Amino acid sequence: MQRSIIEMFSSIQGEGKYVGCRQVFVRFAGCNLACRYCDTENAPAKHPVCQVETHAGSRAFREEKNPLSLAQAAEEINGLLREVPHQAVSFTGGEPLLQADFIHALRPLVAAPFFLETNGTCTQQLAAIIGDIDIISMDIKLPSALPRPVWEAHRSFLRIARAKDLYLKMVLSAETREEEFLEGVRLIREEAPDALLILQPVTPFGGCEAIAPARVLALQAAAAQQLRDVRVIPQTHRMMQQL
Repeated sequence: MQRSIIEMFSSIQGEGKYVGCRQVFVRFAGCNLACRYCDTENAPAKHPVCQVETHAGSRAFREEKNPLSLAQAAEEINGLLREVPHQAVSFTGGEPLLQADFIHALRPLVAAPFFLETNGTCTQQLAAIIGDIDIISMDIKLPSALPRPVWEAHRSFLRIARAKDLYLKMVLSAETREEEFLEGVRLIREEAPDALLILQPVTPFGGCEAIAPARVLALQAAAAQQLRDVRVIPQTHRMMQQL
């Protein structure tokens, strides 16, 4: 079993509920969506090699030819885990659930909690490995960021994900419309009302413009009328140049 992996490294979790926690990141190539604000080149063909951090937190990397074998990926992850205490191994991308069988096969080889960063649309893949996952960070993708809405995919995904330590994230940009935002809030209230919602102001990229701070506060206030816990957290890892 082999997979194309963009990079593996140790850093802080820069987003969401566990911001500031030390994690090992495994960034897979490949994604099933095309978000306007995406800052990752996901195509496997664009990554003939995997960047592997030589020592945890060093930001020094060596190149390993893609695709990597299961044994090699596990060895690299465990090597980073041994150097520094870590809260979890974060599988990100791209969309890591496109590599669900690989994540499942890694589970008995890696002795750390598994943290999934996902766009919340690959329901069948999540169902197949839900027992392997400890924490889920799920994006609620608003229609203004996508070629087509994915509300129903999100609904079915939430019905499985809510059994785990789940938090939700909405990225807000200047293009975010109030009506789509409130539709997302309603979906959360109906399917996972106890889940934490993170509002993340977009980091401008590829023509996507930043949202005004006053609008962020207004949207938080609106969401807080319907949900128990709504927080505003930007991408803090960028402040430390930890990408």
